[in-house]
Amino acid sequence: MSVGQKACERVVKRIRVKPTGERKYTPSVSVVIACYNYARYLRAAVQSCLSQQDVTVEVIIVDDASTDDSLALAESLSREHGNVSLVRHSTNTGPVDAFNDGARMATGEFLVRLDADDMLTPGSLGRATLIAQSFPSVGLVYGHPLHFPEMPLPIPRLQARAWTVWPGLLWLTDRCRSGKNVITSPEVLMRRSLLEEVGYLSPLAHSHDMELWLRLAAFSDVAYIHGADQAWHRDHSESLSARCVDELLDFRERRAAFEVLFSGPAAGRPAASALQRQAYRTLALEALGHARRELARWPDKSARRRIWLELAEATDEEITHSAQWARLHQAPRLESLPAPLRLSSFAFRVRGRIKSELEWLRWHRTGVY
Repeated sequence: MSVGQKACERVVKRIRVKPTGERKYTPSVSVVIACYNYARYLRAAVQSCLSQQDVTVEVIIVDDASTDDSLALAESLSREHGNVSLVRHSTNTGPVDAFNDGARMATGEFLVRLDADDMLTPGSLGRATLIAQSFPSVGLVYGHPLHFPEMPLPIPRLQARAWTVWPGLLWLTDRCRSGKNVITSPEVLMRRSLLEEVGYLSPLAHSHDMELWLRLAAFSDVAYIHGADQAWHRDHSESLSARCVDELLDFRERRAAFEVLFSGPAAGRPAASALQRQAYRTLALEALGHARRELARWPDKSARRRIWLELAEATDEEITHSAQWARLHQAPRLESLPAPLRLSSFAFRVRGRIKSELEWLRWHRTGVY
């Protein structure tokens, strides 16, 4: 049965329900662990998968031509555990190809993408597969990740209080309205048959995971687990995002995610053109907000402000006719006063900080901004 044929089985509106304890069968889950020079973390990542209950687990380690002891450790883990296999890359291909190569070998009904420096919390796969079994139209399940910089691990919550299930296009619409990614990565469980139909990770440098979540939502329903922490995500200075991603690059990568999304299979989904326009307008307004903040902080230094204005116009040409654009270009008249003394600039910064804090709190409670 194709994804399109399952449309009649999908939820018609967002619902929130209490978790059921009824499990129809023991599901199988394949966890793909991409590893590049993370030997010091790999064993813990694998063990967090092997210790999962209520599921049959298959672990596929993809060593992406590591130069440390990762390959030797992966070989040892494969010998120790019959459900751990290894894919060896002779050259470093990056996280996208590493995951895709492992995913194509997967045999489980469900699939998890886990970086070698992250871990699953106890019961994570059981909680996620239970909601996927209860709602066959759901192709993407996620929950709350615990971010931590170093050991000891923060104590996770292990009891799901509720489930929220969205029609996939409704969840996608909300992401186009916010322009932001609400998922880290290790807290996600996917239906493998859906990936085989709509494709694996796209070759984006930093937003490949975001684009995949959006694409899955275009073709299936989305579920969120309330009350439980589904994964530990390690924040450290050697991670790819910490080393390479700044504010400008993050914006460009999110824009690229929407470009790839709406140039692929999702382009044929209902209201795709309207969703694309919404996403671009949202990002253009965000770029104007950055330009306004640059003006408020450094009125005599306009280089970064010009960059953000150019990004806004390149993202949505119609933004130049908006009230936000007009107000921003009137703002330089205030530059006769030092930036800290301009009340409007101060109020703008305060509003922005309050908005960010409220969004962060909402994300912790609901999984969305």
